[in-house]
Amino acid sequence: MPDVAIAAPNEAAADAGEQVARSGGNAVDAALAAVLVTMVNEIGIVSLSSGGFITVQPQDGSAPQTVDGWMEMPGRGRDLGGGTWDIHTDYGDGVTATIGPGSVAAHGSVAAFGAAHARWGRLPWREIVAPSIDVARSGFRLGSASRYYLDHVHDLIFGWDDESDAAVHDEDGLVTTELIVLPDLVGSLEQIAEQGPSALHTGDLAKLLSADVIARGGILGPDDLAAYRPVVRPSLLSTVGDWTFGTNPPPSVGGVCVTAMLRMLDGRPYGEWDGDDVEHLIRVQRAVLGHRLRVLDHTDDLERDAAAFLELVDHDHLAVLESGSTAHVSATDSDGGACSVTVSSGYSSGMIAKGTGIWLNNCLGEQELNARGLHGLPPGTRLLSNMAPTVGRHVDGSAIAIGSPGADRITTAIVQALAGFVNGRMGLQQAINHPRVHVHRAGRPEEVVKTETDLTMYYGGVAATLRRHDGHLVAAADPRRDGAVRLVRADPQRGPDAV
Repeated sequence: MPDVAIAAPNEAAADAGEQVARSGGNAVDAALAAVLVTMVNEIGIVSLSSGGFITVQPQDGSAPQTVDGWMEMPGRGRDLGGGTWDIHTDYGDGVTATIGPGSVAAHGSVAAFGAAHARWGRLPWREIVAPSIDVARSGFRLGSASRYYLDHVHDLIFGWDDESDAAVHDEDGLVTTELIVLPDLVGSLEQIAEQGPSALHTGDLAKLLSADVIARGGILGPDDLAAYRPVVRPSLLSTVGDWTFGTNPPPSVGGVCVTAMLRMLDGRPYGEWDGDDVEHLIRVQRAVLGHRLRVLDHTDDLERDAAAFLELVDHDHLAVLESGSTAHVSATDSDGGACSVTVSSGYSSGMIAKGTGIWLNNCLGEQELNARGLHGLPPGTRLLSNMAPTVGRHVDGSAIAIGSPGADRITTAIVQALAGFVNGRMGLQQAINHPRVHVHRAGRPEEVVKTETDLTMYYGGVAATLRRHDGHLVAAADPRRDGAVRLVRADPQRGPDAV
């Protein structure tokens, strides 16, 4: 039984990771159990109808790998279009999103969990799912991230579907402060525990999901769910000092942006962030995020164009500089394993599939990630993603897992925390706490350089865990969200590790 460090978005998720670790689970087991709980209690942020990525540093020190469980375009054999409408909210500095049954993409996160568990997990699958069943059965109250989001969209997005409306509102039509219990969700989770991830793709649960979407005018059919497969890829690597980091490769754009920014920072900050360091960081963000908006979001071959961009970054940093709703869990263990998991359901379609208790995603309707339009991709095509779950290994054997929610702030939050930790030699928690900057709409006429004065969830919610070379564990969660950490020791007689 290894020692395990867990950093999660809420206390119940952290408890789940701890429960699994105390049963003999490793970092992968603990991270997956924690994320499954967020799919129950982080309403509006993530659900079982989600996509995500898992980046793992294997315990044997071999190269990191990323499991792609991101969303796919559905619609096999169907006429595309319909079943949607647009909403605008002030959430996230202003968002226009497309919701409704036609915005629901083919989910893949739980399928990816199964693939990661089969390769690197230790405990039986049922034990990984058990804590989420307990939370669903007992009920839960909204956390701060869900409440903040629902305060903006509880009527716009969650009010049009009767079951959804009843679940999130009290009798006065306000966002509920009571325990939320969805009995059908308990049954759905029990099917997933018993049948494995296939329950969401070929089982009765999958049939209920697709049937309700199709009946209400959407395009997610049973063939789309049955055809879905998670993909395991070598992680995208970058070396910073004595660390080698692995993050999400194409077709996600998030990992490409993290890798480019880390390489272009050139070892900054050289201590505490100073004015020159911040100015350089802004230039780096402007170059990378601007290139993304101009090229990477519109390419027909992201792998080709991402490789060309990273080659230019490596060849001549200066030339590049002069050209112009997610949840995350991290876990590491004393055997040297690290696991970083980021998942999302978009802004939510607003509907609960009948008989399932599962809020469905709206990832086809995330307009900032669908440059080709709502139904502009061929069925079976993976969508674009900002996600960048990242792991790292030091030459001395230390291992780290880090990631963040936060839409287009995911990459800038991760890079600033990592740069402060590695280059600035800050403590992990200090590096996460440090105020951030973000270049919004980089390179556009409406570009704004946003500088954080008060810690707010707009700038992300980094969660990170670290195994030091001597085996001691560290866990750090972002004060910008209700983060929670746990350190589980195989030998409880040992003194406490640093948090």
